[in-house]
Amino acid sequence: MAEEELKMEEGGKKKKLIIIIIAAVVLLAGGGAAAYFLLGDSEEVTTEVVEGEAESTEEATASAPSQSGSALYVAMPRPFVFNVPGSTRDRLVEIKVQLMLRGYDNEEQIKMHIPSIEGALLRVFSTANADDLVTEAGKIAIRDSALKEVQKKMQEITGKQLVEEVLFTGFVMQ
Repeated sequence: MAEEELKMEEGGKKKKLIIIIIAAVVLLAGGGAAAYFLLGDSEEVTTEVVEGEAESTEEATASAPSQSGSALYVAMPRPFVFNVPGSTRDRLVEIKVQLMLRGYDNEEQIKMHIPSIEGALLRVFSTANADDLVTEAGKIAIRDSALKEVQKKMQEITGKQLVEEVLFTGFVMQ
């Protein structure tokens, strides 16, 4: 009887060991596949998109900021939180903004003039309407007017537009 118990315990240990080994192999294979798909392909897609955007913006206008160098992003230090009137009720909006520009010199100038840029963005955001911001077209319109206002402000201060895009990295409306 003691021999049967020992055999059963040894068989149970072997099954547990096999299950643990199989689980470890599946986990490693899944992790490797996930790393390959997440890290491997994203660089190629990003490069193609940035090159395509650069070509289309170069053709758009000659007065646009210089297209030399890689794209740099400067985040505004605080999100913009403000009230907007709507037809039924007022809404609270929070927008996180980043500015796309090119060149490290331009980045330093932008960082030096962040308070002026924030003021320009607040002027644009204060003219918004909740009914417009609900639609995609309204968001695009306010983003475009924000870009024009920031470029105008930078033209006044530095003599160059510097900023290529105003990007909304977070947009919440309650």
